[in-house]
Amino acid sequence: QVQLVESGGGLVQAGGTLRLSCVVSGRTFNPYVLGWFRQAPGKEREFVAAITWIGGATINSDHAKGRFTISRDYAKNTMYLQMSSLKPGDTAVYYCAAESAYSTVIPTTDHEYDFWGQGTQVTVSS
Repeated sequence: QVQLVESGGGLVQAGGTLRLSCVVSGRTFNPYVLGWFRQAPGKEREFVAAITWIGGATINSDHAKGRFTISRDYAKNTMYLQMSSLKPGDTAVYYCAAESAYSTVIPTTDHEYDFWGQGTQVTVSS
């Protein structure tokens, strides 16, 4: 059984920082890639960033570049999303996702990920 558990969300003022964590568990689960997505009220879920589990290669969405940093701690089975210079437009539920199948290109759409966490709410006040 694969489990992804996010934490670290909360309420922060514009310009502030938050660090989200995603702990991956599952005795025989070896993900190829982990990703962060977010979904604001009334909007579709959108890609934020992703990282390959072994190699650590990353890809960021345009809205994350320069403000968000994705990383992982292989020994702790944990992925992180360090968010800075937060804006009210970043308010959303943030989801951790994982995919075990190898791909030559890091996936950036939600249908390419098979495993999902329950989400953590991030609210940025103006």
